Amino acid sequence: MIFDFLYVAIGLVILVFAGDALVKGAVNLALRLGLPALVVSLTVVAFGTSAPELLVSVQAILDGAPGLALGNVVGSNTANVLLVLGVPALIATMHTAQCETRRDYLYMLAATFVFIAFCATGELVWWHGVILLAILTGILIATFLSSRGEDVEVEGAEPGLPGAKIAVFLVLGLVGLPLGANLLVDGATSIARSFGVSETVIGLTLVAVGTSLPELATTVMAAIRRHADVALGNVIGSNLFNLLGIIGVAVLVGPIPVDPSFMTKDLWVMLASTLLLIPFVFMARDITRAWGAGLFGLYAIYIVWALT
Repeated sequence: MIFDFLYVAIGLVILVFAGDALVKGAVNLALRLGLPALVVSLTVVAFGTSAPELLVSVQAILDGAPGLALGNVVGSNTANVLLVLGVPALIATMHTAQCETRRDYLYMLAATFVFIAFCATGELVWWHGVILLAILTGILIATFLSSRGEDVEVEGAEPGLPGAKIAVFLVLGLVGLPLGANLLVDGATSIARSFGVSETVIGLTLVAVGTSLPELATTVMAAIRRHADVALGNVIGSNLFNLLGIIGVAVLVGPIPVDPSFMTKDLWVMLASTLLLIPFVFMARDITRAWGAGLFGLYAIYIVWALT
């Protein structure tokens, strides 16, 4: 049991650092090849920052634990709203009026309804993935067309980074990600068997929280520095990509059966947490400490409910 938790911890650490290395290497390579900064931001950065979750989901399907892959995405989306926004708000009020997210929120809400409709079929299969990836592609194109001419800062960009360092970052990312994913999935499935719970529940709780830790650490540090305004936009973007990109790719690797409990509980919790963002997105309400306490409290209740 101790070794299983150790595997999960080591896997998460490797995933975090390997994902960061992959983003840095891929971003600087793309910019060196002459790709526009906006294109790099919308594609390379988006895919790179979600690479740990993607590798975990693919590895889970390859290891015969597809429930863990679905639980990871649904649990991560819930954690991103209730935990990743709730904890920083306990440190400092998040002034969301400064973050324009209405369009992306509507995209995320639509993607959530499509995802739930697909889950209602009882099994996510390859053609679901094709549709989800097509929707994601359309959103990326629409965002690119509407954002042309804007000044874009690309995460991980380091002008003048030597080619040798770019190569090292890419190798570390490409080697580390599957290694970390394998350790995490192996440890998580063993823990599930030891406690007599399903891989789906472990995906909803342990794995989902683990893969959300980088976003949580980022928003907490931003809150400490009183620069947490962008957290809302980051959460919306991450959730959108989880539903369309990660599940879209994962089901091309193999089908994902939908546990009946998802249709009676977990998907609706994810949708409810998504709807909780409406006051912050459309009414310019700040996420105060009281809101933060409420969001964090709801997440604690959900975790207990999921485990029981």
